[in-house]
Amino acid sequence: MRRSCRAGTLSNLIKHKAMLGSFFQKIRDTFRKTTPVFQKFFGKIGGIFGAKLDAATISELEEALYAADFGVETTNEILAEIRKAFGENKELRGRDAAQIGAAVLTRVLEGAEGVFTPSPERKPEVVALVGVNGAGKTTTAAKLAWRLQQDGFPVILGACDTFRAAANAQIETWASRLGVEIVASKHGADSAAVAFDTVQAARARGKSTAILDTAGRLHTKGHLLEELKKIGRVVGKLDPEAPHHRWLVVDGSLGANSIEQARVFHESFGLTGLIITKLDGTSRGGALVGIYRALRIPVYFVGLGERPEDLQPFSTRAYVEGLFGDSQP
Repeated sequence: MRRSCRAGTLSNLIKHKAMLGSFFQKIRDTFRKTTPVFQKFFGKIGGIFGAKLDAATISELEEALYAADFGVETTNEILAEIRKAFGENKELRGRDAAQIGAAVLTRVLEGAEGVFTPSPERKPEVVALVGVNGAGKTTTAAKLAWRLQQDGFPVILGACDTFRAAANAQIETWASRLGVEIVASKHGADSAAVAFDTVQAARARGKSTAILDTAGRLHTKGHLLEELKKIGRVVGKLDPEAPHHRWLVVDGSLGANSIEQARVFHESFGLTGLIITKLDGTSRGGALVGIYRALRIPVYFVGLGERPEDLQPFSTRAYVEGLFGDSQP
């Protein structure tokens, strides 16, 4: 089932459609450039998937799927269907194998698309971004704020990462560059208090959304995870349902390691969504699949580059086509 916060206006839908088109092109270009394992496989059996399959190329595909971090279950499902089809038809071509892979992946990712539009009934709608150090939370928070403002939703950022000395400077620089309002405090301040002030300011200023950039914390450190729970409790004093969205920002290059991260954060903080970053610089495009398959948490955005516009809404179709080519049936 597709997940949506609320339908947007006609103009926003038109704009979303245009952005979706750019997302298709961006993710196709990105994955075709950064998934050499697939290039090697499909290149060997024919640039237009025209060559016949054989046992050797199927074995190479297996290696490619594992190297891309799709995980054992998804890899086995794809290979089982390809081998079954190959057993029934020795004339199977590369394009046929790609179509089978695309169909399986589309089925595995059913329900993975998260669509976010701030609700006019909630002012503000509170989004808390969490994750480990280095996942890209701060830049993602700024890019998300910029995207929402481009869509006509006024936003305020909360610099709740008060543990990292450079965090305030980083997010304030981004906010200034992108024209986004921000609430910040000094290094070492109570992060929950900053979150409270951010939501309170958003309410007073009529903002549609408050985005809380929390401190990076190891998923193995229980006392740090308790700080997240405190943010939730404090913000809940202003709105019992806040944070309305608890999204994990995951570095897509980490592969299978990101699944355990997601599992622990979900158990501790009750995740409602995912943002996968750094998909522009890795051949491990399948990490997203493993996380979704393990937790069934929708993916709202993916990071495909350094520019603000490179944070793009997730599309299963574009993702699958980016990996397997324009091969869907």
